[in-house]
Amino acid sequence: MSEFTPFEFRAPDHFPELHYDFVGNKVTRDRFELGKRLFFDGRLSSDNSVSCANCHAQVHAFADHNVSLSTGVMERIGKRNSPSIANLAWSSSFMWDGGVNHLEVFSVAPITDTLEMNETMQNVVEKLNADSLYVNDFRAAYLVNEINDQVVLKALTAYMVMIVSDQSKYDKWVRGETTLSADEDAGRLLFDTKCASCHSGTLQTDYSYRNNGLDAVFEDLGRGRITNLYADEGKFKVPSLRNVALTYPYMHDGRFFTMKEVLDHYSDGIVESHSLDPQLANGIPMTSTEKEQIIAFLKTLTDYELLSSNWLNE
Repeated sequence: MSEFTPFEFRAPDHFPELHYDFVGNKVTRDRFELGKRLFFDGRLSSDNSVSCANCHAQVHAFADHNVSLSTGVMERIGKRNSPSIANLAWSSSFMWDGGVNHLEVFSVAPITDTLEMNETMQNVVEKLNADSLYVNDFRAAYLVNEINDQVVLKALTAYMVMIVSDQSKYDKWVRGETTLSADEDAGRLLFDTKCASCHSGTLQTDYSYRNNGLDAVFEDLGRGRITNLYADEGKFKVPSLRNVALTYPYMHDGRFFTMKEVLDHYSDGIVESHSLDPQLANGIPMTSTEKEQIIAFLKTLTDYELLSSNWLNE
């Protein structure tokens, strides 16, 4: 993203169509900087100790810090792994179960979750209105004399939409700027054959919800928790594989710490259940060499410029 400025959003030419439309929340320098300050501010949590950045660290491509489950206020342990929040503007639903369907509402979930930030939007607004610097900055960015929850959420969105990952080796290959090694290209072809039915397109996800054979009995109902449908139990959102080498551990509960463990699961560890994706009924056959080549390709999805972009830092 070195060509992007912190106050202008430009979609990469080789990405799919945007979902977020920016109506009523065009990104400006003031809005971006305000959202960034909020993203790193612990006052969004009940004890002022946990910020959004605690569970979405830039050094891990805005995923959690290599832990299976996130830690919230008072050292409370969450129920799910915190995934990367890069490229949110292309998604139509959020959270592992899709329980949030608009990007500007997305931040409410972690702020109000009792195991994460354990706060109310009313309290957040009261804290911010007590800070004259925030009041002045919100007035400049959103033309309001008093901070409200709507502009708080819009400002957070104005920061998060700028977390765009589009400078990986894979992106440069797509644009004709570099070549892949023999193993990387072999892995790409294998990925297209064995993985891309779910992890499809430039962002390596079809944004669907699937049961990928982790369990026979579901402690976490996943998508079924939202729809109340028996057929959706155990289904979770197919994540983008952007920066996957850095966003371990994997799966909604962070049970696998390496990409090899993930591939071993798909080749030999699929568990039968009533909602298992039919494509996985017999697993995905892969040799050890094929797994190594797929991993070589997955590493080309790492965007080192995203990790080092100073303008995204606090």
